[in-house]
Amino acid sequence: MRRFWIGFALVALLVAGGLSYFASPDPDGLDTVALNGCTETDAGLQGTCIAQHATEHHTSASPLADYSVFGGHGTVGLAGIIGVLVVLVLAGGLFRLLRRRAPRG
Repeated sequence: MRRFWIGFALVALLVAGGLSYFASPDPDGLDTVALNGCTETDAGLQGTCIAQHATEHHTSASPLADYSVFGGHGTVGLAGIIGVLVVLVLAGGLFRLLRRRAPRG
């Protein structure tokens, strides 16, 4: 069973660290629809779209914002690896905390 979890962690790290470089940098469908009808200028968005008055989100200055490490270009894989490790640690800790224990005695 331990070999399975180690293999699972290695595959998750490989996918997050390697395949993330092949992800599309283009906005997703929701962003595209929200920007429909506007053009981006130096002054901001011009036109009539639902994102015209949008502002940066509250966590835009966080270390892993925009799927990079501190906004650095080419750090997508590192951000993915950090994310996988954080999730594995949190899920492992929660699993240990909530697992069933054999009754004593």
